Amino acid sequence: MPQVAARITQDQEKWLKDYFKTKSAGAEFILPWAVDVFFKSIRTVSSDFSVAELKTILESHKEVKLLPNQSKQAYLLLRVEEACDEHSVHIQHGASKSNLEVKLRRLTDLQATALMIWATAYWVSKAWNGVSVEDYVKLSCG
Repeated sequence: MPQVAARITQDQEKWLKDYFKTKSAGAEFILPWAVDVFFKSIRTVSSDFSVAELKTILESHKEVKLLPNQSKQAYLLLRVEEACDEHSVHIQHGASKSNLEVKLRRLTDLQATALMIWATAYWVSKAWNGVSVEDYVKLSCG
């Protein structure tokens, strides 16, 4: 089975040791679970947004490095609002800024984080290099 080396805080390491037999056992449970939750969230949430809105969210995360402490709905709202105000990405993709904002405000932090991971993945993942924004939205959310 492939291995992943992750950097975690002392609190996270303590939590894994407290809740699982070993730190490795905890990591072996948590990582696949997180991936499953991510894909389930993307499938569920993406159906609430139009293609134009998803492309706006995607474009809003160009050149953004997502950090764990930014895993909040408020951060997603801020990123999208800033991209719309400064670069008119909603107009570029044909989305209504006000409708998009209403939908983003309905999201939980978990759903918003899944969208942010999905959006930043397009810009940094080698798997999507050369794939158009349109195709990425259709292939990963369709």
